[in-house]
Amino acid sequence: MFGLLNIHKPSGMTSRDVVNRVQRLLRGVKVGHAGTLDPLATGVLVVALGPATRLVEYVQRMPKTYVGTFLLGRASDTEDVEGKVVELKDPPRPTRQAIEASLPNFLGTIQQLPPAFSALKVQGRRAYDLARRGEQVELQPRPIEIVRLALVRYDYPELEVEVCCGSGTYIRSLGRDIAQSLGTAAVMSALQRTAIGDFRLGEAMELESVTVEIVTRRLLSPRRALAQLPTVALTDEERRRIANGMTVTNRWNEEAAEIAAVDGLDRLVAILASRGGGDLGPVRNFPP
Repeated sequence: MFGLLNIHKPSGMTSRDVVNRVQRLLRGVKVGHAGTLDPLATGVLVVALGPATRLVEYVQRMPKTYVGTFLLGRASDTEDVEGKVVELKDPPRPTRQAIEASLPNFLGTIQQLPPAFSALKVQGRRAYDLARRGEQVELQPRPIEIVRLALVRYDYPELEVEVCCGSGTYIRSLGRDIAQSLGTAAVMSALQRTAIGDFRLGEAMELESVTVEIVTRRLLSPRRALAQLPTVALTDEERRRIANGMTVTNRWNEEAAEIAAVDGLDRLVAILASRGGGDLGPVRNFPP
């Protein structure tokens, strides 16, 4: 088992719940996931099996696409409907034109204050643990990247937007900030991740349908995690050297910081990086 699964995470489960279910099914196989989804959220969850768990960070770097639904005129401590929701008294009702005019202000690299109920650590403790105890949570704004932001549907109080963003973005906080720019508040009522890189919702398998046979048949190549890296093919001798931690000549003249290397059967065997002097060495080796 060396590869990836694209699983459609259902609402009401944590990402870890999905991993645990797959792990119980595939006893003895190491299982991990890329890109945590809150229990409220649904959609694409990339699950890594075996040595592919060492590729999770590469999947996490990929842009993610979401469709988020928000209720305007409301606020909550968690910034979604799972917290203590309070309706504002006589809140403004933004027009569709006002909403569309506000969205370009959130494109590009922006500063975002993460929610108090998040997995971020404050002095070694999870922010949500502190928030649940009623303790003050002081998080600092941090840069995030919003690639695309579009209004999908608006029927007050419901607002639905599509977001393509970089890692570390909190969609519920984005909805909060959009609402604040319109003079009101918002809570997230639903969230669906429709893509991570080229892992699309349309190809995701339902968790209830996952069996050993299905996993074997629908296991994706670990190379899908490295789609953003250039790929080089090693000769048998180069493969042997890399497997032993030695270097090979960069005969491909690749200048990328990291390079995926495959063997003669087009199987991922290593991730390479420059060692200086025109040589490449292994960052990670994988079983043939």
